[in-house]
Amino acid sequence: MRLIIEILLMGAAVAIAAYLLPGVDVANFWSALIAGVLIALANATIGTILRLLTFPINFLTLGLMSFIITVLMVLLVDSLMSSFNTNGFFSAMIFAIVLALIKMLFGAFSKDRA
Repeated sequence: MRLIIEILLMGAAVAIAAYLLPGVDVANFWSALIAGVLIALANATIGTILRLLTFPINFLTLGLMSFIITVLMVLLVDSLMSSFNTNGFFSAMIFAIVLALIKMLFGAFSKDRA
């Protein structure tokens, strides 16, 4: 059940970020949901491999390389989907920042108050 809620929240975060940013377009909620899942899968698989390969550069740049890899994963999903579009690298970069902030906000509200 928690996985389904996390997937729906990721889709909502993608839809909200696309609504807020002028350089990002999502056709509908289902496209936002699929884009969110694909971004998460790309970060978990390809992104992890790239982070391992670029560890020395990531160490020298104090983590900036990890952020660039995340932006590249957003651009990869953009190239895979016709219903999710970004207008270049800078739009994808701002989208990644806003998406991370929205996910952080969702995480702050979903903490168990035990």
